[in-house]
Amino acid sequence: MRIRSAFAAVALLVTFVLPASAAPMSEGDRQQLVAHLEMTEAWLVSEVTGLSEAQLRFKMTPESWSIMDVVEHLAIAEPQYWKNLSDSMAAPVKEGYKPEATDAAILWYGIDRSDRNRTGDARVPHGTYPSVKESLAAVRTLRKTMLETARTSQDDYRGHQLIGGNMDAYQWYLMISTHSQRHILQIREVKAHPAYPAT
Repeated sequence: MRIRSAFAAVALLVTFVLPASAAPMSEGDRQQLVAHLEMTEAWLVSEVTGLSEAQLRFKMTPESWSIMDVVEHLAIAEPQYWKNLSDSMAAPVKEGYKPEATDAAILWYGIDRSDRNRTGDARVPHGTYPSVKESLAAVRTLRKTMLETARTSQDDYRGHQLIGGNMDAYQWYLMISTHSQRHILQIREVKAHPAYPAT
């Protein structure tokens, strides 16, 4: 009788001490993330393929970015954002964490360019890549890793808070793609400018 009581006490203690098992991405989360990453990569490629050097380097104003600048920005920014995600996933799961951000807000961020903030100096294009072909290749190389991880990972992205952020790691993962969507729309704005070269 005492032995049974001892086992029951140990079992109860383990229940309270051990964290709940981590939950992998839901099928809905996974499909949304993969579809968005695939969409923005394909869209970016289609927007810049076949453009002339004059079109790639055209600026609406002396201070604005060219299409070449935009693609270089993505090639610089996405590795930084990916590291933020990896660092956040390496931190312990936060049991019961509820982010302030919403998935809807993350998705809207990719569509609504009415609020435009200047990017940090570490992500400003400075001609690191000599051609858009090379900067685009850098984006696509990392996207291959992002997509493979999104398709196969069994990690708990909802249970991790973005380090220094108000969202969970899944939302930050999605934000990497919606961030690129914002800049694809920027490319389209450049193309729509009256002075944009025809060839």
